[in-house]
Amino acid sequence: MREIRDILRLFEAHRAEPLALATLVTARGSSYRRPGARMLICADGTTAGSLSGGCLEEEVARRGLEILRGAPPELLSFDTRLRFGCNGSIDIFVERLRDDFLPQLAENFSERRICRALTIFAGEDLGTHLVRSDTPVPAGAFAHEIEPAIRLVIFGEGPDSAPLRAFGEILGWEIFEIDEPGNLADRVDNRTAAIVKSHNYGRDFAALCVLLKLELPYVGLLGPRKRRDQLLNAVLDEGITLDAELFAPAGLDLGAETPEELALALVSEIQAVFARASAESLRDRKAPIHGWNIASRRVRAEVNECATSAP
Repeated sequence: MREIRDILRLFEAHRAEPLALATLVTARGSSYRRPGARMLICADGTTAGSLSGGCLEEEVARRGLEILRGAPPELLSFDTRLRFGCNGSIDIFVERLRDDFLPQLAENFSERRICRALTIFAGEDLGTHLVRSDTPVPAGAFAHEIEPAIRLVIFGEGPDSAPLRAFGEILGWEIFEIDEPGNLADRVDNRTAAIVKSHNYGRDFAALCVLLKLELPYVGLLGPRKRRDQLLNAVLDEGITLDAELFAPAGLDLGAETPEELALALVSEIQAVFARASAESLRDRKAPIHGWNIASRRVRAEVNECATSAP
């Protein structure tokens, strides 16, 4: 989500100028990024977003500048086995951006609505635009559901709050620190995670009474299991149904001890939950690293390939 935010920020700074957009539309075998990765290219050479580990962005940006000067849109193919150290190949579609795409994307992102971007890279009506969620994907096109940023709600101050905010900023999350659970009204949705860490029994109890009634995919509670059980029993005694996914004790087992390490463990667990990932070591993973086609994945990419030559 940091990528989308950075692209929209650059767009706001160059709104009145022609812009080019590069979209990774197909990937075969191993690649650093997967379909849906994007890079915005401005006429002065400024870019936002990424398409790889940094090895082909400069070449794509040069092509984007040529397109801004009048060249036709182009589907660029890269064999990453020969040039970039990955065991695969990717196709990147570079186009002069339509005037309405980023304003509409910005509106949806701001309103925290899922939207669907369709990139047609072969055939007619080339380019990227937003479409309805039930729009069929034609041949030579790629569709990508773009979700709003993860929103992290933090209850309670402490030495781990600063690194939590820092990690969230790096990842492009929205961070809210709230003292009173009654202030939650308009700040939670199905892309919201909450961490309860006031280290005060009464305040944690009040927060859990509100949060556990909401259908949040992640509610993390700091503290030992015995304290968790006491709090949950008290919440249940209030007749509250536990509709949220509770993670307690919160965080992955990273051997965390310092506030920074604890924040890393918490953020890593939240990332794994929203990505529907296992959080296992990649060394031990038998399936492909990205697991792009697993059915449980909420964000899916669809592609309908035809000839890989540019029109």
